[in-house]
Amino acid sequence: MSGCYSVCRFCVEQAMDNLTFRNSILLVEGLQVTPQSTYVVFILLLLVYVFIMVSNIALVILISTEKNLHHPMHFLFCNLPLNDILGTTVILPRLLQDILKETSERYITYVECVVQAYFVHIFVAACHYVLIIMAFDRYVAICNPLRYTAIMTNKMVIKLSASAWGLSVLMVSILIGLTVRLSHCRSKIENPFCDNASLFKLSCEDGVVVNNVYGIIYTVVLFTFSILSVFITYGKIATVCITSKNKALNSKAIKTCSTHLAVYLIMLVSGSTFIFLHRFPLYSESRKLASIMFHIVPPGLNPLVYGLQTKEIRQKFVKFWCREKGTS
Repeated sequence: MSGCYSVCRFCVEQAMDNLTFRNSILLVEGLQVTPQSTYVVFILLLLVYVFIMVSNIALVILISTEKNLHHPMHFLFCNLPLNDILGTTVILPRLLQDILKETSERYITYVECVVQAYFVHIFVAACHYVLIIMAFDRYVAICNPLRYTAIMTNKMVIKLSASAWGLSVLMVSILIGLTVRLSHCRSKIENPFCDNASLFKLSCEDGVVVNNVYGIIYTVVLFTFSILSVFITYGKIATVCITSKNKALNSKAIKTCSTHLAVYLIMLVSGSTFIFLHRFPLYSESRKLASIMFHIVPPGLNPLVYGLQTKEIRQKFVKFWCREKGTS
C-alpha cells in the first residue's frame, strides 16, 4: 500500500514539474520566413540594426561632446535616440537569433518574456512623451522667445525628461503588473516578440475585467494626450506664425516644426497601423509585420529626418566626418 502511495506521489510530482516547465518555457512564433529567404532577411535586418545603432549613438555622442549643441532643444532631443536604441535592441537581436532557428525551437523563459514586454511598452510610451516635451520646447521658443532662456533652464530640461520617462515607467509597470498576476495555462507567444497582449493571451482566467479596462484606458489616454498636446501646441505655433510679420521667425519655425511633426507622424502612423490591425484577426500576419516595423521605421528614420534636417546638427556632423576622414 505504501509502495503504491509512493509511486502515485512520484507521478504527481513529475506532472507538477512538467506543468511548471511548460508554463515557464514559452515558444515564440517569431518572424515567419521561408527557408530560401532566411539568410537574406537575416542580413537585411542585421544591416538595419547596425545602421540604427550607429546613427543614434553617433547623434547622442555628437550632442554630448559639441558645446555649440548644448541647448535645451538638443538635450531634449537626446531622449529620442536613446529611446530608439532601447526599442530596437529589445526585439531585434532576439528576432535575428530566432530567424536562424527552426520554428519549433524558438524558446524563451517566462521571465525573459515579461522583461521584453516591459521594455517594448516603455519604448512605445516614451515615444509619445518625449515628442510631447519636444513640442513644448518649440512652443516656448516660438510663442515666448523673450522668456525662453528663463523657462527652459537646465533644471526644466531635467524635469521634462524625468517626467517623460517617469510617466512611461509608471503606466507600463501597472499594465504589465496586472498581466503578470494572472496564472497562465498556455505556452505559445503568437507574435514575433513578447508584449502585453501576448502575455495576456497565455492566461485562461475569466476575471480579467481590470486588465481590459486599464488596457483601454492606457491606450486611449496615451494616444489622446499625445495627439491633443502635439496638435494644440503646433496649432498655437501656426497662429503665431500667421499673425507675425517676422519672416525670419516664420522660416525658422517652419523648419524646426516641420521636422518635428514629420518624426511625430512617422511614429503615429506606424503605431496606429499596428493597433488598427490588432482588431482584425484576418490580417494577423500584416499585424505582426507592422509590429516589427514600428521598432525599425521610426528609429531608422528619426536620425535622418531630425538629425540631418536640423542645421546645427547637420553642420557639426559634416565637420566631424571631414575631420575623421582627414585624420585617416
